[in-house]
Amino acid sequence: MRVILLGTAAGGGFPQWNCACALCVSDAPPRTQDCVAVSADGEGWYLLNVSPDIRAQILATPPLRAGPGPREIPLRGVLLTDAELDHSLGLLLLREAGGLPVWAPDAVLGALSEQFPARSIIDGYGGWQWLPSSDVSIDGLRVSMLPVSDKRPKYARSSTEDGPWVVAYRIEDVQTGGVFVYAPCLKSWPDGFDDFTRDAGLVLLDGTFYAPDEMSGATAAEVGDGAQLAMGHLPITGSLAKLRPGPRWAYTHLNNTNPVIDPASPEHAAVLAGGASLPLDGKEFKL
Repeated sequence: MRVILLGTAAGGGFPQWNCACALCVSDAPPRTQDCVAVSADGEGWYLLNVSPDIRAQILATPPLRAGPGPREIPLRGVLLTDAELDHSLGLLLLREAGGLPVWAPDAVLGALSEQFPARSIIDGYGGWQWLPSSDVSIDGLRVSMLPVSDKRPKYARSSTEDGPWVVAYRIEDVQTGGVFVYAPCLKSWPDGFDDFTRDAGLVLLDGTFYAPDEMSGATAAEVGDGAQLAMGHLPITGSLAKLRPGPRWAYTHLNNTNPVIDPASPEHAAVLAGGASLPLDGKEFKL
């Protein structure tokens, strides 16, 4: 199984266009919005979330580019972890794909139909399938999901759906036995997550924030107390101590306020010392 990190930043990417904080004006490496491509054979690829940066991400990744025929593409489907705009807006950019299956939790499928009518827009281009992520069927890969959060997007606050609103995916290569877990949004370290990640070769964790107070104070974009908690992201300081030997642990979905973005920061060094990595866009893993 091949896993390519197309983007590793949280919503807005890094640097953010509307931010002049110390990090956003620094020389830290840029990152596009979180998205992953996975393949059992290197020929057909599945996207985990679809960021608004998907066009640039595809063009920067040779295995995902069109060909050999003039309109042939290697994309075979999409799995959404949630209904957040930074994870689903890219579907609109893929509208001319000729139709793809999209798997997502029922609440997410409902939100993309009722609160944000992406499905009706995309269906106008024909051939799309919208399927529950409890029933994923992919050649060569076995997929299971674990609910990890009840946090719904701002635009879907009026939804009456109970959820789950956010899931993690465990993807197993049937032939090689390789296991990959994708969990870019964790409200907590949920019950069953240790078993869910057991025997995994790679676990991508929520790295949105480094510490609980990161988005408070004048140096952190001045968004106010309580904003981070409401976003439903377990900080790295809350998950790093839970890592155990075995899997390769890596953090993704890094917010522009997160000091680990700076490779020279003590926080970056603390993550590495804790047994995890902070890969950049374009990093490939083989499991």
